[in-house]
Amino acid sequence: MFIAAISIIVAAVFIWRREFNVAFVVAVLGVVAWFLNYRIQMRNISAAADAERERVSEDQDELE
Repeated sequence: MFIAAISIIVAAVFIWRREFNVAFVVAVLGVVAWFLNYRIQMRNISAAADAERERVSEDQDELE
């Protein structure tokens, strides 16, 4: 997330300097960094939910 924020700030600086091609590349890298961060967060949330479902399922099996 930090890299994404820094990339957007750097892209803004390049836009201010009228270096649009470089700004575009830096902004795209920032968006990719944000997307990868979001993907990792969703994977962790999904894994935690799966583990919780499995634990609940095991608890129900023990009660039967």
